[in-house]
Amino acid sequence: MAEFITLARPYAKAAFQSALDEKALDSWSSMLDMAAAVSSEQPVKGFLTSPSLPADTIADAFVDLLGDELNTKGQNFIRLLAENKRMNLLPAISNLFHILKSNQEKSINVEITTAFEVSPETLDNLVRSLKERLAREVKFSTTVDNNLIGGAVVRAGDTVIDNSVRGKLVKLFESMNS
Repeated sequence: MAEFITLARPYAKAAFQSALDEKALDSWSSMLDMAAAVSSEQPVKGFLTSPSLPADTIADAFVDLLGDELNTKGQNFIRLLAENKRMNLLPAISNLFHILKSNQEKSINVEITTAFEVSPETLDNLVRSLKERLAREVKFSTTVDNNLIGGAVVRAGDTVIDNSVRGKLVKLFESMNS
């Protein structure tokens, strides 16, 4: 996986810089999301990595498949990836692009999983606390997981705050067995 990230990083940075210059971060984000999703589908994956097909055939087919989802620069980006036999990097490029975009916008996507529905006031307080702690704008999504028993799990990038009853029970079990 580290190799994919190493190979994908220059492409993600180039796409990000192009998007920044064009003031089109959202547009590029959407294009890369779609390209990554399509390239991850099993039949497409096999086609994109076929050693017997020329790069321009792969690029043309992929661009046709995405249709109007790609602007001219997005199409050129796909052609460059195909030419360099890097189409399999699209999911990693998309992920790295989103990290760069979040850093630029000083925002972070946060996933909040709770054991039960939380009141809007409690959610507002939690988001406000996360904004202070992370020093970023917080874009959040919530889910309910009854298996947590109580409490919540917050995922913000690489940071995981597990304040669930299930998490505490697992830690207690591990400490008793060590």
